Amino acid sequence: MNNELIAVLEYWEREKGISKNDLLRVVQDSLVAAAKKAVGPARNLSCTIDPKDGEIRAWAELVVAEKVISKHDQISVPDARRLKSDAEIGDEIKVEVTPADFGRIASQSAKQSLMQQLRRAEKALIFEEFKDRTGDVVSGVVRRFDRSDVIVDLGRYEALMPNRERVPTEEYQIGERIRCYVKAVENTPHGPEIILSRAAREFVIKLFSLEVSEIADGTIQIVRIAREPGFRTKMAVHSRDEKVDPVGACVGLRGQRVKNIVRELNNEKVDIIRYDPDIRVFVTNALSPARPKSFDVDEAGQRIRVLVAEDQLSLAIGKRGQNARLTSRLTGWHVDIEAEQNEIPDFEQKVEQAVQTIAAIPGIEEDQARKLVHAGFLGLEDLLGAELDDLVEIPDLGDSAGTILEAAKAEAARRTVHIDSGAGTS
Repeated sequence: MNNELIAVLEYWEREKGISKNDLLRVVQDSLVAAAKKAVGPARNLSCTIDPKDGEIRAWAELVVAEKVISKHDQISVPDARRLKSDAEIGDEIKVEVTPADFGRIASQSAKQSLMQQLRRAEKALIFEEFKDRTGDVVSGVVRRFDRSDVIVDLGRYEALMPNRERVPTEEYQIGERIRCYVKAVENTPHGPEIILSRAAREFVIKLFSLEVSEIADGTIQIVRIAREPGFRTKMAVHSRDEKVDPVGACVGLRGQRVKNIVRELNNEKVDIIRYDPDIRVFVTNALSPARPKSFDVDEAGQRIRVLVAEDQLSLAIGKRGQNARLTSRLTGWHVDIEAEQNEIPDFEQKVEQAVQTIAAIPGIEEDQARKLVHAGFLGLEDLLGAELDDLVEIPDLGDSAGTILEAAKAEAARRTVHIDSGAGTS
């Protein structure tokens, strides 16, 4: 049993990084309670473990007395001098009080307490190692699932990726290696807990920091980011160096940099946008490839109304409103996108247009043109197709009917000559 205990301690030292000597001290403390049950009352009872063979011994500190009144607290002078030749009355002598078969009993009794102490020690190491690693990207292996949460093996420790930090479009397999963002190291009632995330916006930011050297050295800044995990991310970037194109640097040669990140995100779309302090320019960049035609800006309410052509509306809004939604999050403004309405002439406008068209024919006055339009003649073609009797029947136009018809025919002839003349010179 003792050799088994030493093997366990060596395993924990090797796998968990806890010093064997520290573990031995923890075990010794946990064995005292078991020793008190086995030995009974004893003054300053303690236990030791041989680090080589794991032998467990119990010790009591007894006071040398001329007459022993309490055998649990005192030792006679002759007995003391057998242990220490110069022992005198009043000295404290360390006496072994290990009962028979104590090693097996103590090991069994202390096992549960030992495991609790070891778990506490392990958790303390977890917190100490990871408390400064919040914000890092780590790699681990999916070990198991706790309902919808994912337990990830980071090597010596296990971490938790809660369901809320999972990407909804991703399915994880046991044994699969994944990269995650260390979102927090929390002290819970059960000890420190490493919280991982693949859905956080910060995960994308960190991936770009690792992939794009210009972001890592501060030349390019990620000003804003908006993300719908698994579907699309919009990221606004700005360069402190005018010679460095922030979008081009993030995309990389032939798109290799952004391709690496998109691959890590399982083909999530990533839009890299040039930041601009002018909200009109910023929104235009964010809505690309849609092309806004005009803006109505409410600075106080931080609302912006964007008008686009009808054929650009669906592109600007995006599938299920995603493009518009992410643009609002990215800019921090409430963005309303509407189709620009083409003005449709009303009835009176159409009537007036027809009147002006007929009045433009030489020989037809505007008053006559208005009467013709109200009678249903809307243009030169209608007049050419009419009979004289049709025009005579129009109220207040009878005497002028012949003149109007002749004017229409003359205009048609003039236009025909003009067209033939133009064709002949070509």
